[in-house]
Amino acid sequence: MFTTRPTLQGTFGMVSSTHWLASQSAMAVLEDGGNAYDAAVAGAFVLHVVEPHLNGPAGEVPILLAPAGGDVRVLCGQGVAPAGATVAHYRGLGLDLVPGTGPLAAAVPGAFDAWMLLLRDHGTKSLADVLKYAVGYAEHGHAPVENVGATVETVRELFETEWTTSAEVYLEGGQAPRPGRLFRHPALAATWKRLLAQTAGAGDRDAQIEAAREVWRSGFIGEALVRQAQRPTMDTSGERHVGTLTAEDLAGWSATYETPATYDWNGWTVCKAGPWSQGPVLLQQLALLPDELPRYGSAEYVHQLIEGCKLAMADREAWYGDAAEVPLGTLLSDAYNAQRRELVGEKASYELRPGSPGGRTPRLSAPAGPRADGPGSAAPGVGEPTVAKHPTSPVPGEPDVGTDGLTRGDTCHLDIVDRWGNMVSATPSGGWLQSNPVVPELGFPLGTRLQMAWLEEGLPNSLTPGRRPRTTLTPSIALRDGVPVLAFGTPGGDQQDQWQLHFLLAVVLRARARGGLDLQGAIDAPNWHNDSFPGSFYPRGMRPGSVTVEGRMSEEVVAELRRRGHEVTVGDPWSEGRLCAVARDPETGILSAAANPRGMQGYAVGR
Repeated sequence: MFTTRPTLQGTFGMVSSTHWLASQSAMAVLEDGGNAYDAAVAGAFVLHVVEPHLNGPAGEVPILLAPAGGDVRVLCGQGVAPAGATVAHYRGLGLDLVPGTGPLAAAVPGAFDAWMLLLRDHGTKSLADVLKYAVGYAEHGHAPVENVGATVETVRELFETEWTTSAEVYLEGGQAPRPGRLFRHPALAATWKRLLAQTAGAGDRDAQIEAAREVWRSGFIGEALVRQAQRPTMDTSGERHVGTLTAEDLAGWSATYETPATYDWNGWTVCKAGPWSQGPVLLQQLALLPDELPRYGSAEYVHQLIEGCKLAMADREAWYGDAAEVPLGTLLSDAYNAQRRELVGEKASYELRPGSPGGRTPRLSAPAGPRADGPGSAAPGVGEPTVAKHPTSPVPGEPDVGTDGLTRGDTCHLDIVDRWGNMVSATPSGGWLQSNPVVPELGFPLGTRLQMAWLEEGLPNSLTPGRRPRTTLTPSIALRDGVPVLAFGTPGGDQQDQWQLHFLLAVVLRARARGGLDLQGAIDAPNWHNDSFPGSFYPRGMRPGSVTVEGRMSEEVVAELRRRGHEVTVGDPWSEGRLCAVARDPETGILSAAANPRGMQGYAVGR
């Protein structure tokens, strides 16, 4: 099969991420003797600089890590709802949904603390060693990808009239960042240099990292974050609001380690974050597969995966969240999925059909967002997170800009495996430049993850103080015979676990024929997604029966899907997914990596 790039192979180390500068910075750490976890932290902070429209330090990140010879763990960098973030408070403001932008949508920032814990507990390098790459690019500049400036242009009017601290950073001299011209971010560089200066005398390496965590919680960084949350800010509701984040909220939270949710399929064990994320959706889709899959890539194969995804996503809507107990064991059980599998028929389903695990009655949120039905229809808010209104015409590329006048953010991803066999997969997101105004003292904005919680009591994903809003961020690690072999993931909001299923099946089903794991071929294979469920982001739209396929999918498959009742939209040839992946063969020690060619900025490196 033709591939856009080779699958890289080597024995020293492999990195794949959504931006070449993050990949190469992480590789530089490996070359300097660091391990996969040192490299991941360095790469993550570079992503904050070079993809500010896709993630930031005050966003969030779930991290899956597989230490050589150890068990896979989840490091949860998803912050909780502040103590004042109650349904009653938001309803009292006249809101039916949490706004898609502004401080009311800000959870306790989680990404920074998660990266610090990863560095402290599993890394070997000092904080200064891993931050120097991000500091360098922020202080001395980098050549930005086109989509940074394109995203800024979509929110120019908002920045110039309301979010003026953001205009000072991203519209300096009235000009948005653009390719071929160095973009510097001195405010962010100054924040990290001040942090390093304040923690340098704290003691040994671990003590310095702990001191940095305290500066984030209650030092100059924490104080600035809380001040920003209390500033009246224009948001997607069309009004100015203040947030609920307090110093007590920030000081009282830390990232945590958890046991992953797992499912065994075809000799593989797939590990995901728990149902506070959408991660188990991938596991449920595997559990719903028939014993004998249709021919790979056929219309029957695509139909089977689409219909299984709809059932898994319906269960996500009814049962996933951090505000109630989730019956995950039953949702992944053989008996439950055998019953659910019978719902997959010859024709496309247009219904949202959650199951009844253990005889429990499912409860769905009241329809909140726009719904679109029929050929060619589209509902805003489907797929990617909505982050800001734009006054200008839509611009191409990611983040997507919809015809509804809303621009959507997206996410980053990085996977790393080192020569010792340590493996990490992480999906940083949130804290986008278009999510909240830049905190003037720091150079980066608050996040907006609370927009994923419902303003309706009694749901697993109801807005609840001290609980995590359900996130779509969902990195993956897969084991073969109990040994970590594969780390992978993608940006893409609700689409992440759809694209990852297609990738995983392409890897597994074609491995024997190709004599190994063809990572690049699996990434390059034509992909698709559906929006037949409520979107996770403001304004929570859905498109029942929809399927969006890449233009490279065969006309015969598209015609057969339409015959089966799917409302098929044929997109651009290279438009679905931004996957990254690394792998390690436990028998030979050979490492491999591949990256997504879509978007023209994801790269794998290694040797």
